[in-house]
Amino acid sequence: LGKCLLSPIVLAAYAYNRSLSELGPSGRTEDEPGVLCQLFAFFMAFFGLAPTLLLLAMALECWLSLGHPYFYQRHVTRRLGATLGPVVAGLCALFCALPLLGFGVPMQYCPGTWCFIRMAGGGPHQLGFPVLYASLMGLLVLAIGACNVSSMRHLYGMARRQPRRGPPTAAATPHMEELDHLILLGLMTVLFTICSLPLIIRVYMGAFAADFNENADLSALRFLSVNSIVDPWVFIIFRTSFFRMFIRRVCRRLN
Repeated sequence: LGKCLLSPIVLAAYAYNRSLSELGPSGRTEDEPGVLCQLFAFFMAFFGLAPTLLLLAMALECWLSLGHPYFYQRHVTRRLGATLGPVVAGLCALFCALPLLGFGVPMQYCPGTWCFIRMAGGGPHQLGFPVLYASLMGLLVLAIGACNVSSMRHLYGMARRQPRRGPPTAAATPHMEELDHLILLGLMTVLFTICSLPLIIRVYMGAFAADFNENADLSALRFLSVNSIVDPWVFIIFRTSFFRMFIRRVCRRLN
């Protein structure tokens, strides 16, 4: 949804050879970016935070179902899952709308085809929101990593508890279904962490070290957007029979 809403705006800016502030209505003052730029910054912040919260919900569900199955069976219901999406979206929309209300400053970045919250320069009133945003993202990354590591530990324990197969002299082989989930979860956790950390680091460097570097900021946002592109491909490729057979052969060799 984020790519469908944002990509046409960027393509229009390139097609007309204009910046986002020039495409839409101008701001209330000369220094304020245009309305389209402000909307673009809101969508960038929203679609960076909302999927992360949903990933946390998925990681918590995985951790509870593997580590605390009785609690999961009793308290996690379909109704809870159905209401979680709209609640997360609503909270994220309210939080990301703060710069539109004056807490934080939307800013157009070079080459004028993307906008985000100002991450360097200005006073505490301008940098308070990006620091709060980065801190929340950092806590979510830590929580998702902790839940996924715990889930991987439970999967590994389940695999080790499986009975041996083959002759008694053969080495015990972990149950491959649990091992498949463990490897996939590990890959997606590493990719998510690598893609999320650059933006968090750039916000702190801009706020506390006054490091204003638009190229580095653009690279950090590219990393954040890459996660939503790479993760589905990792899942699709890993679910193919050829790749899973390759992984199993490697695991058997290592075992």
